[in-house]
Amino acid sequence: MKLWPFSRPEPLETRDETVTDEDSVLSALWSGIGSGSVAISGATALRVPAVSAAVRVISEAAATLDVRIMERGEDGTETEDFNHPVGVLLRGDVNPWTSGFELIRDLTADALTKDWGGLAFVNRVGDDLREVVRYQPSMISVAFDPKTGEPQYRIEGMVRSSREILHVRGPFDRSPLTLAAEAIGAAKVMESHASQLFRNGARPGGVIQSPKSLGDEGVKKMIKAWRAAHDGAANTGKTAILWDGATFAQMALNSVDSQFLELRKFQILEICRAFRIPPSMVFELDRATWSNSEQMGREFLVYCLEPWLRALETALGRALLSRDERKTRRILLDRDDLTRASLTERATAISSLVSSRVVNPNEARGWLDLPPYSGGEAFANPNTGSSQPDKDGLTNEPTSEKKEETDGPQ
Repeated sequence: MKLWPFSRPEPLETRDETVTDEDSVLSALWSGIGSGSVAISGATALRVPAVSAAVRVISEAAATLDVRIMERGEDGTETEDFNHPVGVLLRGDVNPWTSGFELIRDLTADALTKDWGGLAFVNRVGDDLREVVRYQPSMISVAFDPKTGEPQYRIEGMVRSSREILHVRGPFDRSPLTLAAEAIGAAKVMESHASQLFRNGARPGGVIQSPKSLGDEGVKKMIKAWRAAHDGAANTGKTAILWDGATFAQMALNSVDSQFLELRKFQILEICRAFRIPPSMVFELDRATWSNSEQMGREFLVYCLEPWLRALETALGRALLSRDERKTRRILLDRDDLTRASLTERATAISSLVSSRVVNPNEARGWLDLPPYSGGEAFANPNTGSSQPDKDGLTNEPTSEKKEETDGPQ
């Protein structure tokens, strides 16, 4: 294979061919999945409910988080830049037909299912960011330098700089779907087996034995008569009639068939391992209890979702913020909605933080999406001293008239 220097690029290996790929055959080839195995990928893999549920729970959870542009001051504290154009774009529509929610969701889903990750074109006019467009995989492609791994992109045959591309990738240079292709394929095979089992369940499961040869015509007539009597759900339970000394032998389930349900559950666990999600996230609730469900939710946030959120934040920042902006600004996907406890627990925690002067009342009101009020910037314990409210909602600090009455004549 001939290598080319970046100064003189030659045609890259690409997927932007005028070829339809309805069954994701090309995607399977690009994923490196060999033939002659049960491994599947692409649209076929997403037809396995556990796979589609895993992809959806990760991508949709990431997309539901609020996008914030945080600016770091000289003293090291961060404040939100509400009017930054990147934040305005991602919180609204990134182009006339795609919302910011859909862009983040689809980029994450692509990174979970495609080895080359999620790709989108960043359209600028000069330094002015206009829109972000997620092209279909057949239109946009990426190739990596075999030594450094540096990507080079092109759209419809035109090479594009990395500054124009928003790129989200997973680890190992492979998507979780590809790495678990065999496990997903086994789950798909068992689903097909279950479908055939129930579809053919109205026909007695066994063999017909005859002490003498019936000949081809005799066998055909017996099969036709047997199917006429027993094929279909309406004929379930009818009595079988045999002739010429023929007998019917019921087929017994072997050990594999008897463990079929357990095997299907095990394949669901294998898929969960590949995507690093707790089984309860795909509604496999055999081991879920009231006590461990909350802990599994925390593990989902920490060990599964958090790495993808970091990958999204860095990819969005690298593509949408200039080099100078990245020195003081960063894109944050606010995790607060996912870690939010019940209202009672939340109120207790906020009250404790305000009372201990860790946060001021206005900061606490911001967590509750409430507007600030005058004087709420002060760090004071509202439950002690002069800052404690009286029955009218005012502080206990005496007014000038009350002070005169209290002090008496001088």
